[in-house]
Amino acid sequence: MTVPSADELLFVALGGAGEIGMNLNLYGHAGKWLMVDLGIAFGDDTMPGVEVVMPDPTFIEQRKADLAGIIITHAHEDHLGAVADLWPRLGAPVYATPFAASVLKRKLRDAGLFDAVPVTEIPLGGKFTVGPFELEMIVMTHSILEPNALAVRTKLGTVFHTGDWKIDPEPLLGEVTDEAVLRRIGEEGALAMVCDSTNVFVEGEAGSEATVRANLEKLVKAAKCRVAVTCFASNLARVESIALAAVAAGRHPVLSGRALQRMVEAAQECGYLLDFPQCIPEQQAGWLPRDKVLFICTGSQGEPRASMAKLASGEHRELVLEDGDSAIFSSRVIPGNERAVGRLHNALMSRGVEVISDGPDEHIHVSGHPARDELVRMYQWVRPKIALPVHGEMRHMVEHAALARACQVPETVLAPNGTLVRLAPGPAAIVGHVHAGRLARDGDGLIELDGEALRERRKLLWNGAAAATLVIDDQGRAKAEPVVSLRGIDDGDGELNGAIVAGLKEMLADLNAAERRDDGRIGQAAHQAVRRIVRAHLGKKPLTDVHIVRI
Repeated sequence: MTVPSADELLFVALGGAGEIGMNLNLYGHAGKWLMVDLGIAFGDDTMPGVEVVMPDPTFIEQRKADLAGIIITHAHEDHLGAVADLWPRLGAPVYATPFAASVLKRKLRDAGLFDAVPVTEIPLGGKFTVGPFELEMIVMTHSILEPNALAVRTKLGTVFHTGDWKIDPEPLLGEVTDEAVLRRIGEEGALAMVCDSTNVFVEGEAGSEATVRANLEKLVKAAKCRVAVTCFASNLARVESIALAAVAAGRHPVLSGRALQRMVEAAQECGYLLDFPQCIPEQQAGWLPRDKVLFICTGSQGEPRASMAKLASGEHRELVLEDGDSAIFSSRVIPGNERAVGRLHNALMSRGVEVISDGPDEHIHVSGHPARDELVRMYQWVRPKIALPVHGEMRHMVEHAALARACQVPETVLAPNGTLVRLAPGPAAIVGHVHAGRLARDGDGLIELDGEALRERRKLLWNGAAAATLVIDDQGRAKAEPVVSLRGIDDGDGELNGAIVAGLKEMLADLNAAERRDDGRIGQAAHQAVRRIVRAHLGKKPLTDVHIVRI
């Protein structure tokens, strides 16, 4: 379906549906497309050399003349982190509220795109028009400043796109969820709700930042030596709580990590955190007594270059943690990061540092996403005709759809990435599927996550590599011994190398005259011989390369 007609309203996610992270949602109507969010996820152990992954925008890139605009709901990386990488392929105007715009502009400046990308700031609660879409930003609560839901109004009905949200009566920084507007949308009649599924298995409510602030203060006051606290850098209410806990305990806060410093700067640029406690520069922190300092650190997910990891390894240029100090993790572990966080905890403990994490005894983190009771309240307020769960793995989305049905929503649609859904007219229906691949940031470029480069890299990681060079004349007769090179393969006694050389000689002898004059046939036979011999010796299938030199 190339161009959406004036008599239909379409939805398709290219990222963030069937997974948590790298959100990219598209609405199609009256010949135009509207993009909501353009985010990243982070690489894992199955992606050697890759730190960042993002949706493949090919579907909308092929239709970029019809892309009316890109709306950013909030400043988390999984919602705006891919703009700098992918905007040159899209070229559409970008819209965001002030804090997200401030964070985005810093990224665009780093990428050399500051003057190229048109970013329009929309006030909180602002209404604006993009192509055939009448839009309204709706103030929500989340674990970052200025999270927004979006009302997408067309002549066929209103879609309520929640973005990331929760219901917190005391968010400490920023506004509370605008219940009155949500009820109004429900009273006006909502065609569909496209909603966050992250915590659908969590009973009750997510909890309040106010509770975390009080618990952090008690914990810091009880510490005897240095304290390092890590959290998500974007959770500025939490960052402020940590700094205030330091002051209440008679300690000087130290911001350690570029991401933290940039987030605080962006917040203050937008009029937030203007009373943030004065921080001591890292270079001066070492002069303070151990019981008079608190480090606010990046690295809650075990990131190897973050501040907490450097403290754990003893590689931080200015700061140190040692026996008797405390490290507090005011965060949850994002699925997939368990091993990295575990390694970080072990490294800290090996230095004699006490590690304190969120749990039944130390309630020092609350989620930014709605638990089941909050989802139920949202359905009661908005009362959509259609529920379309996103922002979750398939198990989250299936459970969310069941919850929506229990809330008496007439229709539910499961639409993982690439599923094209017609929301109107008529009953919601899946009408097709589009390409929804993945791109990996590889150095300064982008490559396909399932492409040949990464497939070979994975094979090299697990099986090693074997290369062979054959020097032959124009009749295919050997003019020198085959040269074999093994990488990532144990052959300390040279037995395997010798077996491969012998096998290549035998291979050449077995070919007929015509085959020995054909480089392609020789290369194929040599490739098979090397793999067969390595597998026979080691049970592995190495990445194999054969070079033929004729003289």
